[in-house]
Amino acid sequence: MRILVVEDESKVASAIRRGLERHAYAVDIAGDGGAALSMATEYDYDAIVLDLMIPGPDGVEVCGELRRRERWAPILMLTARGSVEDRMGGLDAGADDYLIKPFAFGELVARIRALIRGRSGSRPQVLEIGDLSLDPARHVVERAGREIELTATEFSLLEYLARHPGRVLTRTEILEHVWDLHYHGSSNIVNVYVGYLRRKLDDRAGAAMIRTVRGVGYALEEQ
Repeated sequence: MRILVVEDESKVASAIRRGLERHAYAVDIAGDGGAALSMATEYDYDAIVLDLMIPGPDGVEVCGELRRRERWAPILMLTARGSVEDRMGGLDAGADDYLIKPFAFGELVARIRALIRGRSGSRPQVLEIGDLSLDPARHVVERAGREIELTATEFSLLEYLARHPGRVLTRTEILEHVWDLHYHGSSNIVNVYVGYLRRKLDDRAGAAMIRTVRGVGYALEEQ
């Protein structure tokens, strides 16, 4: 899952990035409203964390403009202002949720997960495809009852595939959702990590689950 964090305070932005990366998210940073609009228009983010008080255009203006451009990634607004009017301004502009600074990082992660899965207030759904289960809340993967240890990147790749079962995802789509803008290597990295997953998922578990569509990409399928 790929997140855009829009925050002009570099220390805060770096702290949020490090924390989200520990939870297997790929994170891009924008330091002002102009960069945020450019990046969120060019890339298909799974969620946007948007600070209200950023160099112009501010968070409310960015949010409103993204919705006018029909960019529908869920937006979590961060604000140091606690007034009802400020919160309403963000929500009226199209934000999906807001969080008042200072905040507990665990709450930030929980709200992002809620926005991504589309229904706040409940436990993340365990994804089940055939004999494979992936629990986003506990970061646990099992196949045929056997727990499989994955790295953060492997987990993120498998989660993205599992959220689109049966659909062929191109290498470009996978790169844009699992890796961030700091990755400038070859798209061969997708092939490499699919290979890692196959070795871990298919070992002693039976039929292969990740199907290669030559010249296109990969699909996770129930076998």
